[in-house]
Amino acid sequence: MAQTQNLLLFRKWDLSNIEIQDPGLKTAISLRKMILPLTYGRSALKRFNKAEANIVERLSNKLMHFGKKYAKNTGRMGGKKIRVLNIIKAAFEIIHLKTEKNPVEILVRAVENSAPNEDTTRIVYGGTVYHVSVDVSPLRRVDLALRFITDCVKEATFSNPKAIEEHLAEQLIMAAENNQDAPSIKKKHELERIAQASR
Repeated sequence: MAQTQNLLLFRKWDLSNIEIQDPGLKTAISLRKMILPLTYGRSALKRFNKAEANIVERLSNKLMHFGKKYAKNTGRMGGKKIRVLNIIKAAFEIIHLKTEKNPVEILVRAVENSAPNEDTTRIVYGGTVYHVSVDVSPLRRVDLALRFITDCVKEATFSNPKAIEEHLAEQLIMAAENNQDAPSIKKKHELERIAQASR
């Protein structure tokens, strides 16, 4: 049987030599080789199966949520996945021009740096609510990191003439460099600070 040739993401970016440095996220970040990060929701109904979806596809899924709470899939970006993939494709080109590195590697570093280690949960005990600090599972860490990045991009681009592709590229580069001014890094520190206070 003929071996599958090395599939390049968007026919351009190689995923084979990208290394995940955070040992806690090795099982949660998938770098499955594919040309177009599109699985048509094949893993949507299986529990924990989103860990099998490519990290670029998970980023595109998060970018499609455009509202708050109950209006997440409504409005301008609801379900427009090809449009979101084109935005990511253009953002990757900008990242490559600015850093001369593989943009998928920049995305992985940004997720690693934006993923919080601690969070708080509510415990009701005898009619009183306590906020208790808990460790975050790897899958949720990736989810939160992607949410922080995409929420910052959406807030920055709203009623702003600057293109969403440029904002996305900037946010990913700043988060990958662990820049303290990056909004996703700020959100991570804020979450960890609240968790630390409620230990």
